[in-house]
Amino acid sequence: MIHPRGQMMAGQRVLVTGAGSGLGRELALCYARRGDRVACVDLYADRADETVRLLPGGGHLALVADVGSDAAMAALKAQVMGAWSGLDVLVNNAGIACGGECARTSAAEWQRTININLMGVVRGVREFVPMMEAQGSGRVINVASFAGLAGAPGLGAYGVSKAGVVALSEGMRAELQPKGIHVSVLCPSFFKTNLLQSFQGENDVPLKHVAAKLMESSPINAADVARYTIEESERGRFLLLPHKDTRIRWWLKRWMPGLYFRELLRYVAKNTRKAG
Repeated sequence: MIHPRGQMMAGQRVLVTGAGSGLGRELALCYARRGDRVACVDLYADRADETVRLLPGGGHLALVADVGSDAAMAALKAQVMGAWSGLDVLVNNAGIACGGECARTSAAEWQRTININLMGVVRGVREFVPMMEAQGSGRVINVASFAGLAGAPGLGAYGVSKAGVVALSEGMRAELQPKGIHVSVLCPSFFKTNLLQSFQGENDVPLKHVAAKLMESSPINAADVARYTIEESERGRFLLLPHKDTRIRWWLKRWMPGLYFRELLRYVAKNTRKAG
């Protein structure tokens, strides 16, 4: 159901991938507190079950699926259709972190990162958006990263995968808005979460230390990002930038790219020294 002003009403059927921890769990909690039913999807059954146990209300689902698998996502769609006969909100959140210089990241790591971070979103879209089109309403939130808007050294494969999510979301927005389906893309910078548990990459130790420092020093956490994401998406915003400093950096990159690049180099050098 869509509110006349475009906001989704409480009591919706919501699916969140990567809901077993971190941002995904916080998103599930936020939706459940509003009175929504949430399908908590994770690669690990115990994590999905734990999230559901934390949710207020009833009617929630704990489901297991690998977003990197066509067959698993098709099976997930069948489970959701069997339980709910449709879907109102799709949050494509599941993803992994990786690092390494572009030329030194293995082909296998490039493929793994793109298969999960980009194609995992594509699979979610392919399986669940047709349900929304049949209903004539719905909301899709794709989780990307500020690295998908502004590339940074050491994040080549990750940034490319997230840039793909941004481009995908822009295309979806134009395709689906006339059909009554709203699309948002979330592009956070570093915040306190457990993303580094999945961090892999060639010579990744120095970069992982930098990322850990930036996460720890972030003024916001996963719960803050979750609340911002839901509120701003329901206000009709497409590009979601929860960090105030990234809004400034995004403006700078678009309007003063030379200055942005020089500041990027200084920023990376400073944080690399701090991590060391």
